[in-house]
Amino acid sequence: MARLNLLEETRFEKLPVSVFENPKAASLSVAKRIGDLIKEKQKNNTQAVLGLATGATPIAVYAELVRMHKEEGLSFKNVITFNLDEYYPMQPDAAQSYVSFMNEHLFDHIDIDKNNVNIPDGTLSLEEIPAFCLAYEKKIGDVGGLDIQILGIGRTGHIGFNEPGSAPNSGTRLVTLDDLTRRDAARDFGGKSFVPTKAITMGIGTIFKAREIILMAWNKKKASIIKKAVEGEISGDVPATYLQLSEHVEFILDQDAASLLTRFDTPWLVKDCVWDEKITRKAVIWLANHLGKPVLKLTEDDYNNNGMAQLAIDRGPVYNINIDIFNKLQHTITGWPGGKPNADDSERPERAEPAKKRSIIFSPHPDDDVISMGGTFIRLVDQKHDVHVAYQTSGNTAVWDDDALRFVEFSIDFSEKMGLGKGELKNLYNDMRAFMEKKQPNQVDTPEIQTVKGLIRKGEAIAGARYCGLEDDHIHFMALPFYESGKSNKNPVTDLDIQLTMELLQKVKPEQVFAAGDFEDPHGTHIVCFNIILEALKRLAKTESWVKDCWLWMYRGAWQEFETHEIEMAVPLSPQEVERKKFAIFKHQSQKDRAVFPGDDAREFWKRAEDRNRETAQAYDNLGLADYEAMEAFVRYKF
Repeated sequence: MARLNLLEETRFEKLPVSVFENPKAASLSVAKRIGDLIKEKQKNNTQAVLGLATGATPIAVYAELVRMHKEEGLSFKNVITFNLDEYYPMQPDAAQSYVSFMNEHLFDHIDIDKNNVNIPDGTLSLEEIPAFCLAYEKKIGDVGGLDIQILGIGRTGHIGFNEPGSAPNSGTRLVTLDDLTRRDAARDFGGKSFVPTKAITMGIGTIFKAREIILMAWNKKKASIIKKAVEGEISGDVPATYLQLSEHVEFILDQDAASLLTRFDTPWLVKDCVWDEKITRKAVIWLANHLGKPVLKLTEDDYNNNGMAQLAIDRGPVYNINIDIFNKLQHTITGWPGGKPNADDSERPERAEPAKKRSIIFSPHPDDDVISMGGTFIRLVDQKHDVHVAYQTSGNTAVWDDDALRFVEFSIDFSEKMGLGKGELKNLYNDMRAFMEKKQPNQVDTPEIQTVKGLIRKGEAIAGARYCGLEDDHIHFMALPFYESGKSNKNPVTDLDIQLTMELLQKVKPEQVFAAGDFEDPHGTHIVCFNIILEALKRLAKTESWVKDCWLWMYRGAWQEFETHEIEMAVPLSPQEVERKKFAIFKHQSQKDRAVFPGDDAREFWKRAEDRNRETAQAYDNLGLADYEAMEAFVRYKF
């Protein structure tokens, strides 16, 4: 009976899918399967042939295999590996090469015979590539074919580097990379212009010959393409959909990557639901948007025809459900983000007391505060709350080289005008220029250049916070050590990052903490900074009584926005407040026009924020709520 229920839940899914709580649990499961295969082959005195992938997705799998080798004696002497792909052209010792990646994460830490390692050769001449690709295919066949092929998935739907347009019977070959694929790789290369335009990849037909295919995907960035690959029609536009034709494939996902699959996103379409408050709210808002109707105009037929008949029976009549959801949405709207003094707060998102709250706005980068919640920041200050802002990182990797030179040139000219000594500054400037003229893509800046770039971001952040109304003693620059690697890849978080955060929290003892919950940030900095705050608060909660009265609000806006059903506080902005917020963002001049790491969105940050805030207000208007100019949205984190 349980199996029948599962089949009903997964009837939209066209291939097997296993969902794990988190990437670690999923990775451990995949590593165990690989380890078991290797051991089974060893018992039979045969070789295990593995097809391996690169990228962030399989790193934890490789780490577990290394652990199994070092702690459990798992030997790789009977293992032959074939990697999916390699950039072209690419030197094997380059930091971005997949040779370097595989050595760093796996091969240098196990007892595999390096003669059994096979990775496409990015150093070949164009004339040599066809013969190499044929030989690569033949070598796979000669060792009996792939036992397991590990795959990730790109946001274009590519597997390996089989981009949209690839044929289902394609073999190993040279391909041209999709622009989105190159944008996703830009941070590893120091900019999209430095990412190779081509790659050598196993073909889809090659992958299909594996006796077992495991595609792994983690986090919400992959949720959209996973839905297309699992539930969509087979199409060359999404090469991963060809895996629906295989009888030997399984998708291994974490909850976030699986979140848009029908059984998780709109489960009422495939099964009976437990209609608690959370799923009821999501379903009613979905129904209103799906039909293009305000909440209060939804009918019993609307419910019955869209998988929500049981809700209508359990909690109807439907008009009462509509009114309840409408009222809950209405109660999220407040012009008092710090709480309205001397007011009934039973239906408000924030407490009325204390009337004047101590608030800390944590900003991962020096501009996230004004981009994501600049209107609320200004409103809190205008309403006389004790507001602090804490910039968690220097943001020095996101400044253009020519901006750094321009500021030092200004300093030299200023020194001349004021009759100050300038010799050392001039020498520094000459060293900076000499370094930049020879600087390689993704090369770490000198400490002096990092300092200049960090000071540029600091000055802009001060200007923005002052514009919002803060005094200088309420502006804090934390420069958390994990960030200060000078590279796009940051150092691991240490106890010092948490201790510095605890010290600031202890100093302010806030009733409100605002933190970036925008985890689509391509830097990965937002989620790291959020987890540092969370750990600091958890530790303080053991000894500090004020923590129990401290509410943690998450904001978004730089990279994405909360879904309407998730929003717990919506702060409306007038046209004048939208303009004030925009001018606060303008103070960050080094990020204007074109940011160093813009992500997929070509719009300037002020424009992204303005459009998103207006879209949030429009979403409320579409549901039948008041029509505001713009809204900033927040979700409370219960820790």
